[in-house]
Amino acid sequence: MGTKLNLSGIVSESIVDGPGIRMTIFTQGCPHHCKGCHNPETWAFEDKHPGDVDKILSVALKNPLLQGLTFSGGEPFCQAEALAELGRKCHENGLNVMSYTGYTFEELVAGFDEHPDWKALLKECDYLVDGPFILEERSLMLLFRGSKNQRFLDVKKSLAQGKAVSVDEKTLYDK
Repeated sequence: MGTKLNLSGIVSESIVDGPGIRMTIFTQGCPHHCKGCHNPETWAFEDKHPGDVDKILSVALKNPLLQGLTFSGGEPFCQAEALAELGRKCHENGLNVMSYTGYTFEELVAGFDEHPDWKALLKECDYLVDGPFILEERSLMLLFRGSKNQRFLDVKKSLAQGKAVSVDEKTLYDK
C-alpha cells in the first residue's frame, strides 16, 4: 500500500475540473472557509474516507480516456506531500496534473521555506487555479474558476518566470 490521503470523494470522470477528461480528487480539510463555498462539507479536518496514492493511480490508469488528475477540496495543499507523490506518479505515466487552492501562487511560493511540501506539489502541477472563492465575484462565465479573482495558471511558466503566468485559454486545446 502507498501513501495515505484523507479524501472527501473522487469523481472518476469530469470535464469541468480542468482541460480534457479528468479524475478529480476531493481532499478533506480546508482552513479557508470561503463564503459560498461549493464544497463546505470538505472543511473539517476529521478523517472521512481513506485514500491510497497507488490505488488511486491504478484506477486512473485503467481509463484510457483520462488526460489527467485534478486535486480539489478541501485544500489540496494541506495534504501536499501525498499529492506531490501522486502528481509525480501521474507524470511518470503520461497524465497531467491540475490543482485548485485557496492560496494565491504568491502565498504558496512565499511559504516554500516553512512548507517544503508545497513546493513539491506545485512543481508537480501543470495547471493551478489559485485564490479563494469570493462570492461577490462569482461568475459562471469563467473557464474552470468560480470567481473573477481566481486565476488559471500555467505552473511551469509561472515557476520559471518567478511570477504568476495565466494559461492562454485560446490555445489550451491546440496541443
